[in-house]
Amino acid sequence: MALLGIDVGTGGSRAILIDEQGKVLASATENHEPFASPKTGWAEQAPEDWWRASQIAIRSVLKQGALDPDTVTGIGLSGQMHGAVLLDASGSVVRPAIIWCDQRTQTQCQWLTDTIGTARLIELTSNPALTGFTLPKLLWVREHEPNEWTQVNRVLLPKDYVRLRLTGAYATDVADASGTLLFDVANRRWSPEILDATDLSLDHLPSVFEGPDVTGGITADAASATGLPVKTPVVAGGGDQAAGAVGMGIVQPGAVSATIGTSGVVFAATDRPALDPEGRVHTFCHAVPNRWHVMGVTQAAGLSLRWFHNEFGTVSDDDRDPYEQLCDEATTIGAGADDLLWAPYLMGERTPHLDPNARAALVGLTVSHTRAHIVRAILEGVAFSLRDSFTIFEEMKVPVQEIRLGGGGARSTLWQQIQADVYGQQVLTLTAEEGAAYGAALLAGVGTGVWSSVDEACNQAVTVASRVDPDVTTAERMTDHYIRYRSLYPALKKVAYT
Repeated sequence: MALLGIDVGTGGSRAILIDEQGKVLASATENHEPFASPKTGWAEQAPEDWWRASQIAIRSVLKQGALDPDTVTGIGLSGQMHGAVLLDASGSVVRPAIIWCDQRTQTQCQWLTDTIGTARLIELTSNPALTGFTLPKLLWVREHEPNEWTQVNRVLLPKDYVRLRLTGAYATDVADASGTLLFDVANRRWSPEILDATDLSLDHLPSVFEGPDVTGGITADAASATGLPVKTPVVAGGGDQAAGAVGMGIVQPGAVSATIGTSGVVFAATDRPALDPEGRVHTFCHAVPNRWHVMGVTQAAGLSLRWFHNEFGTVSDDDRDPYEQLCDEATTIGAGADDLLWAPYLMGERTPHLDPNARAALVGLTVSHTRAHIVRAILEGVAFSLRDSFTIFEEMKVPVQEIRLGGGGARSTLWQQIQADVYGQQVLTLTAEEGAAYGAALLAGVGTGVWSSVDEACNQAVTVASRVDPDVTTAERMTDHYIRYRSLYPALKKVAYT
């Protein structure tokens, strides 16, 4: 038997097959068309292209695994969060989907804040109004494209459009729904108060399920398009962050992940909807029944290193990964980078500042600093930014008993050690990190009875590869530098922009 996980990302759709022990049998990715940006700050994609890419990825993974499709016993879905897929009464797409990174809705966010109030929004949805969320996008379309809005019969999130094409079901999961600003996160239901305040109808919204719940089965049309067996059960799954956390075993209170990709995410599982009154971190339902999570986001984490490499980071050895070479250079520099600091606000910031206009800076340069110093400062600055989330978790009394690393920050030995020293706590790496599609496949296994719970699935399938302890002396030094780092944002706000 095999379980299939599908992740409908921004850059592509990924499919992964695992067996009943969680071993990866095959994986395949099909790229999407680049997202369109008709105006500055806009980001749109065609949902039909997600479906095209998903079909190809599914067929590719079945062929690569050399499996009889009838051995696929369950399917889980994950994908980019916060997008607005608008469908008419026939299920056809009304306009291109406005996706997570679109920034056009500041006016709508301000209207929500002014009309409902920040405190009341957090009380009702556990989150403030942010431009990335789904609700402001709906209000924008209603205001600026009234002809298109009159055609809207249903609203879906990105992965759930692929679900619709697979099963015919209008459904979503509680974790993905949490990122819409339409969801009562504490009570795991659509918020009647928000719907009433915005004059939207519950009829527009999909049914909501827990992550392992079965939402439907593969239709005959979908079977023909993908090669999957008719009636294969499809579970609700989870938004990419929640499903990715399942894939890393971050499912019980005390378990936290620090993942450095383009952005950086600190994700903590909780057994209650823990709230930050200032809205500096997100509080969402987890893909695990009866659990929630809190999440802090650094906008430009791995992006900081990529930006430096693209603009200034020449390499000497074409046969080696250029980022490995940069990190190797940085190992020659001691902790603290000779007092050089990096504020990683290349794309504004979310946690803890909620400031789209924040600006990055390299502070403390002298003639003695080298490229290696700058790279070390960037690695440390990103870790300091992620530590901001841990600081907020401490204020919220969210336990942090184990930190698992993911993304590029888990692959670099130097960055592993820097994170251990900056967080002042042991960090763990995993034997294999397969992303949100892997978590979706685990959820499919729970929903179809392979495992009795998500906890059991993760205990069996997710294994630790290494543990990195902080150096006590260095950790103390990093705390001193973190205090200096915390002074950068208010200073930059005064001089870098108004």
